[in-house]
Parts: sequence; structure tokens; C-alpha cells
Amino acid sequence: MSTQQTLSQMRDLKLYGMVNSYELQQTNASTLSLSFDERLAMLVEAEGHDRMQRRQQRLLKSSRLKVSSACIEDIKYSSGRSLDRQLILSLANCEWIKQHRHLILTGPTGAGKTWLACAFGQQAIRKDLPVIYRRSTRLVEELEIAHADGSLPRLRSQLAKPNLLILDDWGLVPMKARAQSDLLELIDDRTGSGSLLITSQLPVTEWHKYLGGQSIADAILDRILHRSHFIEIHGDSMRRKTNSKEDT
Repeated sequence: MSTQQTLSQMRDLKLYGMVNSYELQQTNASTLSLSFDERLAMLVEAEGHDRMQRRQQRLLKSSRLKVSSACIEDIKYSSGRSLDRQLILSLANCEWIKQHRHLILTGPTGAGKTWLACAFGQQAIRKDLPVIYRRSTRLVEELEIAHADGSLPRLRSQLAKPNLLILDDWGLVPMKARAQSDLLELIDDRTGSGSLLITSQLPVTEWHKYLGGQSIADAILDRILHRSHFIEIHGDSMRRKTNSKEDT
């Protein structure tokens, strides 16, 4: 079998990483001097790396992160923000997600909550953990539409699957009784199998009142707060400081 036939067969088998690595090997004299086993190991390593990259690209696209470029390495730790570098770096290992714990980010508008949430989402994807991002108001709309067209079970299933569900801008608009019930069902579906990352302008102490102060508020918060890490961001709006549309 000729080299071109071999490469064609590799492409048919979708071994794209191996194809690229093999073509590079053919142009590198030092690589050609290696043993068969050494060159084969390089091909297998390249294939594994390529598959991981393509999977991460798929996870990033399906996550619908609002700021897909956000990453842990670019976090600004200026003194006014009161961000605990050690806490954030410890959370960056994503063990809290694997342990099905939650993360709550609070602070004023423009403080960088959404950007930081997306950075944690990006970090989870790097760890091969599926993520879904939703603005809380949009999620409520999705649930209402799903009630109307009969797709609610499918939507609930989709939201229960990822390792991390990001709920951004929690508490911006009042939540009606059915939306509260839907939220409780969603949290129940994920209990013991997935994590939440919630951002909110509201201090956690006001969440019970926001949810109506009834027994359903007790049930929702009981399932979230006792298994959560908390980060409170301080300081002026990052949007005004950077004159940018994206928080950092």
C-alpha cells in the first residue's frame, strides 16, 4: 500500500491527528531516524491530542458561554475587587464540580460576575466536563415555552445532563410560582449528579425573600446553599474601567 493510500485510509477512519503527525514526520529528517515504535507512539499521542481538542471545541460550542474567551489565567486580582487568588486557584481544579458542589458569585452590576463564571465554565471544559450556560431570565422563558409545546421533559433532561449548569443574573426579575416550581425540579434533577454556578447582584441573604419566602424557597435554598462555595466581588464596574462590552 502506498503512502497516499495509507493517508487516505486514515482520513476515512477519521484519524486526523495521525494524518497531520505522519505528514510532519515525513518532512523531518530527525523524526525519520527514530524507531518504528517511537514514531508510532508519536502518532498515537498526536491522535489523542487532536481528539481532545476537537471534543473541547464541541463542548465549548454547545455550552453557549456568553464570553467564550474568558479564562482563569486572565483574571484581574486588583485590590478593589477583593478576589481571593488562592480560593480561585483551588476551585480551578474543578474538584468541586466532580463532588457535585456549587459556586455562587455575587457582586454589583459590571463587577465581572459573568466573565468569571464563563472562565470557570471554560476551565471545566478543559477538564472534559460538559457545561451549559443560561441567563436566568432566558431559562424561565425556555421553560414557559416548553410547558406550552410539550417539550418540557426533553428540556429538563438536557439541563440535567451537563456536569456544570451556569445560571447567570439570578434575581433580576420576579419569579412566578410555576417558575419557582420548575427551578426546584431542575435542581432536584441535578442533585447528586451535577453542579450549579449562580451569579447574582442580590446578596445571598435576600434570596429567600426573592423566592417568595415560602416553603418552596426553603426547599430550593436548602438544596443549594449548604453545598456551595461563595465568592463576593467588590469594586466599581469593570465595564466603565475597560470601556468594553465584556466584563473581566
